[in-house]
Amino acid sequence: MSLREKLNALSKELFFGERVSIRPIRDDDDLWYAVVECRLLPEQEDFVNPAGFSIGRAYLSPADNYPCVILDENGRRIGYIVLREWLGDGKAYNWSYYLDKDSQGRGYGRAAALLAVRVLKAADPDMPIKLSTEQKNVKAQRLYESIGFVRSDEMDGDDLVFVR
Repeated sequence: MSLREKLNALSKELFFGERVSIRPIRDDDDLWYAVVECRLLPEQEDFVNPAGFSIGRAYLSPADNYPCVILDENGRRIGYIVLREWLGDGKAYNWSYYLDKDSQGRGYGRAAALLAVRVLKAADPDMPIKLSTEQKNVKAQRLYESIGFVRSDEMDGDDLVFVR
């Protein structure tokens, strides 16, 4: 069963956390938000792939990619996340995400990361989750470690890899 099939089979309630929810991109408004409106601070732009790249990857391999928007407790779009199969060595799940610059610093990023862990572990409790980050992205590294990820010896190109 593909990742997309596993995620679609889960209870929709699993995609709702205390502070945020994750919803698959479902219409032009979600797509426009993820690709055009959701913006990072300039100093963060080199740390993540643009949403358009991830959505293009999902188009090319839909079974392995699940592009979503992140919503706050009021249902307002505040970020973008793609849940996906790990592209590096070994089988694992992965995600790439970011919050709009106007929604950062409020705990939403941490809440979204914890929710992504919950959803991916519900899809397959035995599948490891691997996250990669630029070596200079210390903020992401601290976040990953604070939610139970451990830095591994593995590298993803020049990026550090964290595993849970």
